[in-house]
Amino acid sequence: MTTTLERPMTTATVGDLMRTPELQISDDVTADTAMDILHSSGADHILVRTDDGRCAGLLTRLHLAPFQARSWYTERTPVRDIVLDRGPFATADMTATDAVAAMRSRGLDAWPVVDHDGRAIGLLSV
Repeated sequence: MTTTLERPMTTATVGDLMRTPELQISDDVTADTAMDILHSSGADHILVRTDDGRCAGLLTRLHLAPFQARSWYTERTPVRDIVLDRGPFATADMTATDAVAAMRSRGLDAWPVVDHDGRAIGLLSV
């Protein structure tokens, strides 16, 4: 009589590892306001959503670096006009191994997680 492992090995998914994003803003918020939020919170990034709740991307301090001078331009520039990583994003059913590999290849420390309608449901960080 031989013994075999009957149970298949489980694979962690993005849904198992994601967390709720602490900071979220609408894409119509100005660069000025986004900088204030990042600086006051000490965070490195903010999840950006469209008016209908879909994920618009992840805004980082690096994305806001060109706006540090705080001119009239930053007071009028909405976040939606800033070049940032707009996808594709992770999904909760994606394997964690695939997600981490994609993040490394794209140079990301954090990656938005969306449902199948594109609405932000979490954030994966490595």
